[in-house]
Amino acid sequence: MKENAEKKKLKQDILVTLLTFATAVVLIYLFPSRREAVILTSQKFFVEMISILPAVMILMGLFAVFIPEDMIVKHLGETAGLKAIVLGILMGTLPTGPLYVAFPMASALLKKGARISCVVAFLSAWACIKIPQELVELQFLGFKFMMARLTLTVIFVTLMSMAIEKLAGNENTPESP
Repeated sequence: MKENAEKKKLKQDILVTLLTFATAVVLIYLFPSRREAVILTSQKFFVEMISILPAVMILMGLFAVFIPEDMIVKHLGETAGLKAIVLGILMGTLPTGPLYVAFPMASALLKKGARISCVVAFLSAWACIKIPQELVELQFLGFKFMMARLTLTVIFVTLMSMAIEKLAGNENTPESP
């Protein structure tokens, strides 16, 4: 059963990749003046991904081996309550780098038993709450603005993560077929 689900997922991934590539080819054909910019941007993004992803995969391997599943379930799982969301937000504020680096970590958290709301909070915090970002915001926009935005962001990330968990349930976790 699990093998069939993995094969189906692989076929879907290949289909999405082929459709994306075909769309790019058609758009480049329709807009030849943009061809060079598209190719240069694609090369730059590819080089960035190739330089970052090996380190991410190594960290994911270390995470998978050294962080016990029961620890994730205890602190980030269904019984952790609001603490899981708070920890998800805190985990998301620490790292730097592009958001796509966070997705393998989010997947690993879900596979190890973290709540969906925790993972949503983690991804949201990664996207919009970073400690270096807050310091720059403080310098240019002031303490009052920074605190207002940070407070509202944390409130709405928390509400959004709980709403998404209610809507998605457990059907969207990687474990489900």
